[in-house]
Amino acid sequence: MRYIKDLPHPQVKISLYSWNSKYIVKIEAGPYEQTYKIGEFDVTGPDDVESMISESFMASVLARFGEMDRDWSGAMSNDE
Repeated sequence: MRYIKDLPHPQVKISLYSWNSKYIVKIEAGPYEQTYKIGEFDVTGPDDVESMISESFMASVLARFGEMDRDWSGAMSNDE
């Protein structure tokens, strides 16, 4: 996997990679991670991928991190 660059964001770490004819957007928040894959032929380049990371997309990503945390916290407190 080839690292391309980090994309600035105040709450999470966003990294852009290239691998197997795909761009990979990796978003990390604490112990959680979300990964999105975009075919290299579906966009014009890394700048096009970066432009896809809109405020509404990031709002959904952040909400999903909250869901992930609730799921994991519930699993950790389960006595089964």
